[in-house]
Amino acid sequence: MKKIFIFFVISLLFTACGEDCYNPPQPIVFEFVNSNDENLITNGSLASYSIVEENQTAVQLTKTSDDKIILENVGAYNGTKNYKFSSNLKVFDFSIQSSEFKGGCDGYQINKITFTGVKIDVTDEKGYYKIIFQ
Repeated sequence: MKKIFIFFVISLLFTACGEDCYNPPQPIVFEFVNSNDENLITNGSLASYSIVEENQTAVQLTKTSDDKIILENVGAYNGTKNYKFSSNLKVFDFSIQSSEFKGGCDGYQINKITFTGVKIDVTDEKGYYKIIFQ
């Protein structure tokens, strides 16, 4: 009987500890266009660009095949962080507000992105942000 009891206790411990899982925040994707809706990377106008976090750490950027930019490894924190986009055309600031994901797995979710800058408009498209330089 003692062996059966120990077996059930050990079984309970192993089944109670489910597999660890992590949900990273959804990727943030930017497309930069002019007022005629032309992609500025495709037409060569936006030749150089970078994004730095408020502590001056560079954000890794990946260019997609359709000339959009994916911001890598942002949003995995509780709170708000400020970022600065710099390019040969414009400079603007934005902030990302994130929170811990409340679900079956650990992780973070991006709650809000706020853009501030002179002569830019931003539209939230399906799956990416279209940033219009005027």
